[in-house]
Amino acid sequence: MHEMALCEGIVGIVEEEARKRAFTKVNVVCLEIGALSHVAPEALKFCFEAVAARTIAQGARLEIVEMPGTAWCMACSKTVEIGQRYEPCLSCGGYQLQVTGGEEMRVRELEVD
Repeated sequence: MHEMALCEGIVGIVEEEARKRAFTKVNVVCLEIGALSHVAPEALKFCFEAVAARTIAQGARLEIVEMPGTAWCMACSKTVEIGQRYEPCLSCGGYQLQVTGGEEMRVRELEVD
């Protein structure tokens, strides 16, 4: 389960920010996760609780903002929303799509004390 490793990275980011900005408690960690990122939000929430135990993020609520997948269609020159790779263009039905968004996973904001 790669979500466990992702959570370790998230907690690492939170701890580094705590050192830089001198806060002592994290109440909320807000993440942006793209639809094409291959991250299971429910598995991430489950793993976060385990990884955050005995860290500055212990007890913090994990909020996930899901970002849509987007692609530029080479056939009709439009940007379209996609739910997964290799879907046809919703505008023209073509398959020549260049992914432009939805692969990201980033810490969007922290609510701290």
